[in-house]
Amino acid sequence: MAAYRVRCSSHVAAGITRLDEVSLKGRAMAAEGNAGQLIGMVTLLGAAVVAVPLFKRIGLGSVLGYLAAGLAIGPFGLGLLSDAQTIIHVAELGVVMFLFVIGLEMKPSHLWSLRGQIFGLGSMQVVLSAVLLTGIGRLFGLSWQVAFILGAGFVLTSTAIVMQVLSERGDILAPRGQRIVSILLFEDLLIVPLLAVVAFLAPAEAAPVSADPLWQRAGTGLVCLAVLVAAGLWLLNPMFRVLAKAKAREVMTAAALLVVLGAALLMELGGLSMAMGAFVAGVLLSESSFRHQL
Repeated sequence: MAAYRVRCSSHVAAGITRLDEVSLKGRAMAAEGNAGQLIGMVTLLGAAVVAVPLFKRIGLGSVLGYLAAGLAIGPFGLGLLSDAQTIIHVAELGVVMFLFVIGLEMKPSHLWSLRGQIFGLGSMQVVLSAVLLTGIGRLFGLSWQVAFILGAGFVLTSTAIVMQVLSERGDILAPRGQRIVSILLFEDLLIVPLLAVVAFLAPAEAAPVSADPLWQRAGTGLVCLAVLVAAGLWLLNPMFRVLAKAKAREVMTAAALLVVLGAALLMELGGLSMAMGAFVAGVLLSESSFRHQL
C-alpha cells in the first residue's frame, strides 16, 4: 500500500512538473510576443520623434516627416518593422481621434452654411477630376470602365493628411480652409456611391454572388448615419451630464473614447468612412456644454 502511494505521488509530481514546464513555456512565448510588440511601438515612436521635428525645422511639415519615418523603418527601408497591418490599425485610430477633435471645432449651424460649397465645389472637383483622369486612362489604351474606376479612385483625397496640413498652418477656419474641408466632406460622402458604381461596372463573372444590392447598401449607410445623428442629438448630452455629476474624470475620458470609437464603428458597419463617423460625432458635440472637457 505504501509503495502504491509512493508511485501515485511520483506520477502526480511528474504531472505537476510537466504542467509547470508547459506554463513556463507559454509565459516565455507570451513575454517574447509582448516584447516584440513593445519594440515595434518604441521603434515607431522613436522614428517619429526624430523625423517630425527635423522636417518641421527645415520647413517641410510634419506630414512629410511621418512619411519619411515610415519609409525609413518600414519593410522597404531598414526593415525594423515588417507587420504593416498592425501599424495601419493604430494609424486609423489616430486619424479617427484627430477628425473627432476637428469636428468639435465646427458647429452644425456653421457646417450647414457650407452646404453650397460641400455639394457645389465638391461635386465640381470630383466630376472634373474624374473626367480628366478617365480621359488620360483612355489615352493609355484602357477600357472606359477601368479608366473611370482608376480616375475616381485617384480623385479621393486623404482627409487625414490634408486636415493635418491645414491644422499646422492654422487654415481650418479660414475661408480657403473651409472650402477644402467642404470638398473633403463631399468625397467622404461619395464613398458608398462609388463602391456601388464599381460593383455595377464589374463583369458578371467577377462580381461576388452574395453581394448586397445597391438599395440595401445605400439604405444601410443612411440608417447608420441617422442613428448616429439621433444619438448625438438626444443621448450624448444626457449621458455626459450624468457622468459629470459622478465627478470621475477617468470616466469622462472613457466616455469620450466610447463615443469616438462607437461612431467610427457605426459608420464602418454602414460602409462609410470611420473618420467621417468621428467627425460627425464631434460636430454633434461641438455645441455641448461639455465641449471643453472633451
